[in-house]
Amino acid sequence: MTDYLIVGGGSAGAVLANRLSTNPRNQVVLLEAGPRDWNPFIHMPAGVGELLKRRWTNWYFDTAPEEQMGGRRLYWPRGRVLGGSSAMNGMIYSRGHRRDYDRWADLPGCEGWDYDSVLPWFRKSEGFAGPLTDEIRRYHGTDGELGVSPPTSGMSLFDVFLNACTEAGLPRTDDFNGAQQEGAGWYQVTIRDGVRQSTGRCFLPPPVRERPNLTIVTGAHVTQLTLDGQRVTGVRARIGRRERVFTAREVLLCAGAVQSPQILMLSGIGDPDRLGEHGIPVQHALPGVGKNLQDHLDVTVQHHCTQPITLFEQTRFSARLRTLFQYLRTHTGLGTTNGLEAGAFVRTPLASDIPDVQLHFIPAFMLDHAREMGPGHGFMLHACQLRPHSRGEIGLWSADPMAAPKIAPRYLSDPRDVAVMVEAVKLCRRIFAQAAFDEFRGEEHLPGASVHTDEEIAESVRRHGETIYHPVGTCKMGAASDDLAVVDKHCRVHGLDGLHVIDASVFPLLPGGNTNAPTIMVAERMAAHLEAG
Repeated sequence: MTDYLIVGGGSAGAVLANRLSTNPRNQVVLLEAGPRDWNPFIHMPAGVGELLKRRWTNWYFDTAPEEQMGGRRLYWPRGRVLGGSSAMNGMIYSRGHRRDYDRWADLPGCEGWDYDSVLPWFRKSEGFAGPLTDEIRRYHGTDGELGVSPPTSGMSLFDVFLNACTEAGLPRTDDFNGAQQEGAGWYQVTIRDGVRQSTGRCFLPPPVRERPNLTIVTGAHVTQLTLDGQRVTGVRARIGRRERVFTAREVLLCAGAVQSPQILMLSGIGDPDRLGEHGIPVQHALPGVGKNLQDHLDVTVQHHCTQPITLFEQTRFSARLRTLFQYLRTHTGLGTTNGLEAGAFVRTPLASDIPDVQLHFIPAFMLDHAREMGPGHGFMLHACQLRPHSRGEIGLWSADPMAAPKIAPRYLSDPRDVAVMVEAVKLCRRIFAQAAFDEFRGEEHLPGASVHTDEEIAESVRRHGETIYHPVGTCKMGAASDDLAVVDKHCRVHGLDGLHVIDASVFPLLPGGNTNAPTIMVAERMAAHLEAG
């Protein structure tokens, strides 16, 4: 019998498959709905724009109409490939703030998830390839599978941005994942030797994929968990036109913050009222499934650039072709950059004593998630609120397991979030107004010169705000007495045997940073816990 059946081969599932199959006594099966990670745009860092625009490796979800965002349906790309969203994300290695994990540990049922307890698990997976100072050695791992490096493109506008941050009075930081997160600096990226370090590539290289006790099945769309009373015994999966049943001693649900709750609900595990709306018989009442959705809403300030030193030329077909051929031959050139090499963690006037906004600088226009071409040379700042108060929900449109889930983030439903986003726009404008940008700054493209008052900025946020791809919390970790909690501190589903949820859905609170590294950390820790018995 299979010991561990892993549902989802993404940021968490690939790590679990590697770690659990290291023990030859374990029989491990990994099911991934998407294809294998053969597409060259996955491995070329600059290929992220193509992946966002296409359905090759992408679930290509849209939200339900968002009431506070002008009724818009927002685009939510999610990875549908071995490696999951780590195969198409922005490749920024950011863990969040120390205080985020201490806040987790303060919650009932989340004891032991404080920063000092999770730091070793961040370090375990990391293979940092930059200069090794004493601080780097304290906070980073150097021999893990996940390649992490300093950026290397050398594009001059990143330095201009950092100089402008200094002129605007922001502190500098050498390591967003070290002792001081706050400030402006260079991001560490999951790129090594010019190649994206997805979890599929790092944790499932050919020697691992060929282990006799590991079976990887791609194109396997899990439709339902199978239960025998209160024990989960396996899953049903659609592979092509056939349905197969897989059984296991332990099922590890790693389908992500969107689809882990969807699979639970399709299996009759969730809020009885929500299940009843779709005629799904209740197998196990668990009201918190799909609730507590949190995400980083993102807004941009964009300027035309007066000099031809941006990534605009890369939008031309001939330039993209040259970049691709150079990359395929030598793994050099602009194909090796994610375009997101510098940024900042900053405090608005509404913050307490830790940053409440994250900035990503891009030396290009990026409109509608790279699906729309920008109007010439430009640069922009992404700004997202790190700890939103608004809460959304993942639900179902129907009981059809092949249908997309109902995604309702409910952005800006808490007015406190509107106020922070307005301050974030003001901060971006203050940085762009500094002398460092004088010789490059053209007309403001977004929000635009006509947008001045707080009310006008707030309306612009509603019209143009988008996800920055960090949904968490929909199978929340917490005590059984918490109506919203789905799993305990060991990621075991409350009230069921044989089922864990291990992915970003278990985060009780959204970390103040990018979410890929924390997801890998959770998987590392839970793999060790499972092996310890």
